[in-house]
Amino acid sequence: MSSTAPSEKRRTALDALHRSLGATMTDFAGWDMPLRYGSERDEHNAVRTKAGLFDLSHMGEITVTGPQAAALLNFALVGNIASVGVGRARYTMICQADGGILDDLIVYRLAETEYLVVANASNAQVVLDALVERSAGFDAEVRDDRDAYALIAVQGPESPGILKSLTDADLDGLKYYAGLPGTVAGVPALIARTGYTGEDGFELFVRPEHAVELWQALTKAGEGVGLVPCGLSCRDTLRLEAGMPLYGHELSTSLTPFDAGLGRVVKFEKEGDFVGRAALTEAAARAEAAPPRVLVGLIAEGRRVPRAGYPVVAGGEVIGEVTSGAPSPTLGKPIAMAYVDSAHSAPGTAGVGVDIRGSHEPYEVVALPFYKRQK
Repeated sequence: MSSTAPSEKRRTALDALHRSLGATMTDFAGWDMPLRYGSERDEHNAVRTKAGLFDLSHMGEITVTGPQAAALLNFALVGNIASVGVGRARYTMICQADGGILDDLIVYRLAETEYLVVANASNAQVVLDALVERSAGFDAEVRDDRDAYALIAVQGPESPGILKSLTDADLDGLKYYAGLPGTVAGVPALIARTGYTGEDGFELFVRPEHAVELWQALTKAGEGVGLVPCGLSCRDTLRLEAGMPLYGHELSTSLTPFDAGLGRVVKFEKEGDFVGRAALTEAAARAEAAPPRVLVGLIAEGRRVPRAGYPVVAGGEVIGEVTSGAPSPTLGKPIAMAYVDSAHSAPGTAGVGVDIRGSHEPYEVVALPFYKRQK
């Protein structure tokens, strides 16, 4: 970690470049990050129809190596990480002993005994501390590699073509949730086919000193096909349309993966104990018997935008709470994700609204996601 004072915001290797592009910067999890460069709607639509370029260097990279790296991760996380093949990635979670979600993660298996764990910026230290604590007794090393990587994402239907023009790596053979080492525009990179937008795309892990050179090469390669730089604001509306959870909104320590409708990430069939197994076994049984509140999509009938924390109502009663809300550029209407009582969770349930500053605005209950790309 850098020795900056807590009051100082951290800056990515691309900070000066963002400013030169006229980005509006914002504090995000202690980092100074680009919120937008111009119009959020234009950036959003570019990713849906062409391509967008993102700086995600605020994400937290943690390397786990050693003969018992797989065993450690199987114990520390809820997924079956030992079953992930070399070159593949897995979406998973790290939970407390009581089953509460500490963070959702992507874990890449880089080699037989080497894994890259990618945590959310706001939880990187918490995840690092938990993995170090849980590594006791395992022949494995947990290493803080947050300063070793810059992370650049290119997302959208034009992204494969843009990247192909800069690398001879086998992108056609690279499956969704897989990664391979390669060279992009002469820069050594881990090329991963992952993303948080609902579109096809790639995330490129590179050394910070190579970030500017790679960003500029991608920008040049995307000039003819509509690639634009994109900030955190459109990343949020893209992931919301795609029904992807955001930690601190749809996920928290007060919820188990089963409460969040993501019980599928918990792999009870794996061998041995793992942190939270007992509590999650109970949570699974509870969810099957009588689901708690269910995460649903809401589409506005009017124009008012719901925000996190707004009550969801029906028949004069509060039946849930909005976790994320925003105008949807793709749907042309405000949308939200919300946890609602299971009695009101079926798509098309009548009489559901959101209390927006005392006014009950009508909303349609829909299944998630709001948007699914055509393969």
